[in-house]
Amino acid sequence: MKIFKIFMVALLACAFLQARSVDEIKQSGLIKIGVFSDKAPFGYVDENGQYQGYDVYFARRIAKDLGVRVEFTALDPASRVEYAKSGKVDIVLANFTVTKERAQQVDFALPYMKVALGVVSPQNAVIKSLDDLKGKTLIITKGTTAETFFSKHKQIKLLKFDQYAQAYNALLDGRGDAFSTDNTEVLAWSKANKGFEVGIASLGEIDTIAPAVKKGNKSLLEWLNNEIIELGKEQFFHKNYDETLRSIYGQSSNADDLVVEGGKI
Repeated sequence: MKIFKIFMVALLACAFLQARSVDEIKQSGLIKIGVFSDKAPFGYVDENGQYQGYDVYFARRIAKDLGVRVEFTALDPASRVEYAKSGKVDIVLANFTVTKERAQQVDFALPYMKVALGVVSPQNAVIKSLDDLKGKTLIITKGTTAETFFSKHKQIKLLKFDQYAQAYNALLDGRGDAFSTDNTEVLAWSKANKGFEVGIASLGEIDTIAPAVKKGNKSLLEWLNNEIIELGKEQFFHKNYDETLRSIYGQSSNADDLVVEGGKI
């Protein structure tokens, strides 16, 4: 009896972890998408408790084209891989940078953004180079490309947090000399917070950001790739930029610096 119970628990666990195909998602009437809740302007919760941002705008279009409702799940940077692997969400759309390490654990669709690292610091002590960071404390968020990049620089002390809100509060409180994450975000944050400046606007290689699904979920991956290609024909991500990011970066900003249409860099 004990062995049977263990077998049933294992069987149920496997069922829970099973990736949902496009047909199963449509039949359920619901798609589960993991997004950030504290990373404006890409994924955040507004004053009315509604999810907003560049990633969320895309997520809602996905749900519309599938003909289903969308259920958002708030993710931390370090939890994105686990939520895709476990099947807790169907898609991760949380400013997810494509890396070789992550691609071994999840399947990435075609990209819809491009990005590098940036560093923001107080205007009275602007960090302008890696040399300026030697012996200083750099705030980062766990599970990000910034953590991977700066972990190789032993002369820089890293102060790590689980959530973006915690990291920004640490910078505001003066617990670190600077904060690093995607340049697209620190540029937006510095415009909204007087007294801070992005001294390093592009660091490391240019990376891409893409949706991620549970590894082996060919049905949903193929649908997403086709969706991104079709959306490119109508310049959807430029429209998304105009709706969610233009007011942040300024009317003179160039959407092509960030936007990827049709999955083509």
